Amino acid sequence: MAIAKAERLMNLALCLLGTRRPLSKRELRESIEAYLEAGSDDSFNRMFERDKDDLRELGLVIETVENLDGEVGYLARRDSNRLPPITLDAEEAAALGLAAKVWQQARLAGAASGALQKLRAAGMPEDLDPYEPHGALEPRIPVHEASFEPLMLACRDRRPVVFEYRKATAARPEPRNVEPWALECWRGHWYLAGWDRDRGAERVFRLSRITGKVRSRNGRFTADIPDVVTVRETVASWAGRPPTAPR
Repeated sequence: MAIAKAERLMNLALCLLGTRRPLSKRELRESIEAYLEAGSDDSFNRMFERDKDDLRELGLVIETVENLDGEVGYLARRDSNRLPPITLDAEEAAALGLAAKVWQQARLAGAASGALQKLRAAGMPEDLDPYEPHGALEPRIPVHEASFEPLMLACRDRRPVVFEYRKATAARPEPRNVEPWALECWRGHWYLAGWDRDRGAERVFRLSRITGKVRSRNGRFTADIPDVVTVRETVASWAGRPPTAPR
């Protein structure tokens, strides 16, 4: 989603959630800068209707009512858009805590730490807290490659990427134009699975062989993402063979 549209949707959602009475289209247009810049009334109406439909598709409950002036008004009541309380049993809390600790060496450590604080506040037993020194499990997934974070974001956002990749048998790296699908760790190494546009086939890449920066590209994916991306199985099939792969 483009940044401008995301910001516009957020502003519209905040207006609808923050009002105590239904707001008309006119009032919403005067309150949101992007709508003021929409130009004609027809352009604004089309933009507003698309935004309203998008917010509803995202799960926001928007009511349409008649306000005091006889105009159609819109609002999103907080009690209709409040998530139910999350309850976790001891095993579920422990599993989430362990998952958070796995990422303590990556840039996700801050978010993971915040999630653990919320779990503790919700009553996670101390003896299940994986950050306590007496914890029996010490999960670690090292993330040393600079390419990990941009590739993780590209997988999440479905954005094509370009990077230089050196095969095990090659003396020099070659450019790869890839639609990234998934990242997985196998035996201490991270691998990326995706669609290699230049070769027209699925490929798996070892992150430690990516050189230079990972650069994002505009446009949609051209190949369908399989229901199951078998990264580990593909890498495991290479075990014991000459290092001619990842491809």
